[in-house]
Amino acid sequence: MAKKKSKKEVRSFVVESEADKIRKMDVATIEQNIAELRQELFNLRFQAAVGKLENTAQIKKNRKQIARMKTVLTERADALNK
Repeated sequence: MAKKKSKKEVRSFVVESEADKIRKMDVATIEQNIAELRQELFNLRFQAAVGKLENTAQIKKNRKQIARMKTVLTERADALNK
């Protein structure tokens, strides 16, 4: 007898992007997160200047996260103006 091939179950899941996570937040939360990230960015830059920073990529990550949040705020402001 021939063996039957079993159908493999394919599970699909959607990976939520950073921008989608930010879009689910309210404006006050986004602005609070921006303030926290800016403070952290200041500290990282200070550490970099002193030579104590171990993970230099963290500076770029923080800048991009701030930009994402500002983009979402701009999208919302533009949507209200239309």
